[in-house]
Amino acid sequence: MSETTNIKILCVDDEKNVLRALTRLFLDDDYEIISALSGEEGLEILDQEKDVRIVLSDYRMPGMNGVDFLREVCQRYPETIRMVLSGYADTSAVVAAINEGQIYKFIPKPWDDNELRETIQNALELHRLQEKNRQLMRELQDSNEELRLLNDNLEKLVEERSAKVIMQDTALRIARNVLHSLSLAV
Repeated sequence: MSETTNIKILCVDDEKNVLRALTRLFLDDDYEIISALSGEEGLEILDQEKDVRIVLSDYRMPGMNGVDFLREVCQRYPETIRMVLSGYADTSAVVAAINEGQIYKFIPKPWDDNELRETIQNALELHRLQEKNRQLMRELQDSNEELRLLNDNLEKLVEERSAKVIMQDTALRIARNVLHSLSLAV
């Protein structure tokens, strides 16, 4: 089974020919390409589809623009990798898009097929590493909780044994005092 099997990529653009071009580009890559013609439609799809790993959105769309859409995606589905695809190359717009939507990459139109494929591969690797990191963090939290419980139990055990030692020491002192107070003849 290929490592790209069942990887879902949501492409959002108000131009059908761009969506068709993206679908054709990834035909041989065994990705499941899901298309939406607007940000609103993209959000509806994300609400229904599970495990969409990458969202690739046009920057300029009527209604909800790409940055607003990706900002909403970031809030609802923070694990997804978000990218902007646009011919609009205003530097301040690019910076705003990256900052506001926590965009992984801004890809200019027209795109280079090989670069876009490589970007998708890199994004998938990032997603895999982030998921592994989340898994390791959960395991670390579980281990820390287990250690905390063991430490609490150990502290209780130490307190119990300390109390027992103190009690035995007190009993020995009393016995020693009793023995010293007895006459030697007995």
